[in-house]
Amino acid sequence: MTNIIPNIRRFLYFKKYLFRYAKCFNVLVSLSMKIEKIFVKLQSKILLLKSRNYLIQKQRIEYKNHRRMIELSGLNVNEQEKSIILERMDKMGHEQVVFCKDKKTGLKAIIAIHSTILGPALGGTRMWNYETEIDALNDVLRLSRGMTYKAAITGLELGGGKAVIIGDSRFEKSEALLRRFGQFIESLGGKYITAEDVGMSTKDMEYIKMETNHVTGTAEELGGSGDPSPITAFGVYMGMKAAAMYRWGKNSLEGKTILVQGVGHVGEYLVKYLSDEKANVLINDLNKKRLAFVAKEYDAKIIEGGNIYDLEIDIYAPCALGATLNTDTISRLRCEIVSGGANNQLEDEDVHANQLKEKGIIYTPDFLINAGGLINVYSEIKGFTSEQSLEKTKNIYNTTLEILTKAEQDGITTNQAAISIAEQRLIEKGK
Repeated sequence: MTNIIPNIRRFLYFKKYLFRYAKCFNVLVSLSMKIEKIFVKLQSKILLLKSRNYLIQKQRIEYKNHRRMIELSGLNVNEQEKSIILERMDKMGHEQVVFCKDKKTGLKAIIAIHSTILGPALGGTRMWNYETEIDALNDVLRLSRGMTYKAAITGLELGGGKAVIIGDSRFEKSEALLRRFGQFIESLGGKYITAEDVGMSTKDMEYIKMETNHVTGTAEELGGSGDPSPITAFGVYMGMKAAAMYRWGKNSLEGKTILVQGVGHVGEYLVKYLSDEKANVLINDLNKKRLAFVAKEYDAKIIEGGNIYDLEIDIYAPCALGATLNTDTISRLRCEIVSGGANNQLEDEDVHANQLKEKGIIYTPDFLINAGGLINVYSEIKGFTSEQSLEKTKNIYNTTLEILTKAEQDGITTNQAAISIAEQRLIEKGK
């Protein structure tokens, strides 16, 4: 009994300290858990920052590797529109887009380089009074991509590019403006080569050539290939005859009723080829003076107004600006073949190519059959004779038949068939 009491006392004594130590231990545990939580949060933030930095670096590398450069400060667009532009660029796969602005001359232009996989990007400069700068950008992005496909499917060692100058070519064009534009082309170091397009002439190319050698389509007396319009029209003519062969079993266009919409340089030459073959040619254009001249020169019939899509004809040949083939016009079309020289004829490539297919209308892809002009200026670079250029343009006939056959066999649109062949060449070259 005497021994038990001291032991109880010792136990109570140690118990008091034990509780104290337990309290301290709990505090330490709690503190440790809090520190651990803080550490986890810090770690997650560090990881987040690292991932963001990685993405930034990755984007920088991707943009550098693909040479995608864009300066939007020269455009009158808001932040949302800038985002749309960048998204569209990425989707279409452009390498470089350059915005050119010069207060002194009034120059406002956009140069779009879609691809340089096969060679330097070659494509004409178009001067047009666009309603908005976004409209101009959309146009140049689509046109430049079309040039890539055009060069690839034709077997040329060229990439795709295009340029647009915003303004009315009748009143706002000047030597100073064109020469300043030439300086912008020169700054690209040969990645882009320009040529004549809508609103431009061989004389304009001469002004541009004063500032850069990266230009084609100058006058023949100056060593250039001259106006590309005749050979562009000849390529369209070849594609049209191929479509006739595919649809009717013979490539003769004699007696066929063909509506040519747009009788500018290319349209006029196409009318000449068709008239020479004794086709029944109808013409439509906003320019009444041009209509009167072409009608008299080639014995063509003038069709005025917007009811051209309701006419019962054999072939519709769009040779003006693009996007004339849309949901409304296709639903009204009463023809068997669409074959023309305009670029970007389909407002929506997938939707409207399918709509034409469903109606049983043969569509010859524009970037295929209007490649004659590109072949013509390509001859300047490679030193081809005019006879060699013409022979290469004649081959559009065979390529068109190949694409029409492929589209039917694979159950796809002719546009898809043409793009797949062009992209295959790009893939093979890029390996």
